[in-house]
Amino acid sequence: MDPISDLLTRIRNASIRQKDRVDVPMSKMKMEVVRVLKEEGFIANFKTLYNGTNKQGTIRVFLKYSPTKEAVIRGIKRVSKPGLRIYRPHDDIPHSRGGFSVTIMSTSQGVMTDAMAKEKKAGGEVLCQVW
Repeated sequence: MDPISDLLTRIRNASIRQKDRVDVPMSKMKMEVVRVLKEEGFIANFKTLYNGTNKQGTIRVFLKYSPTKEAVIRGIKRVSKPGLRIYRPHDDIPHSRGGFSVTIMSTSQGVMTDAMAKEKKAGGEVLCQVW
């Protein structure tokens, strides 16, 4: 299974069920995606957990809700998949939801949002879109 899709699905499901947090197995790519989600204000916080039996570690993602208990993440969608990778140059990065979504990209300069990629003129793989 695709690890990024697993991360996004766990976050989506926990958000729908209004859970306070969700745990996902750790990897460097997942850490970077979660870091971007934190920077953009879609999640409250995250931290890494290690225990003696699990060498890989776990990322604990703390979800964010409005004062009326509505989830901040209204939708999250995987764009590039293992069977069909989607790459875009910096001047052809897709916009969706009328500019109200954030596209997370994996570039040669690291994982970043579409706005940062355009600013740095770095194209790359379109990982997901969050709104």
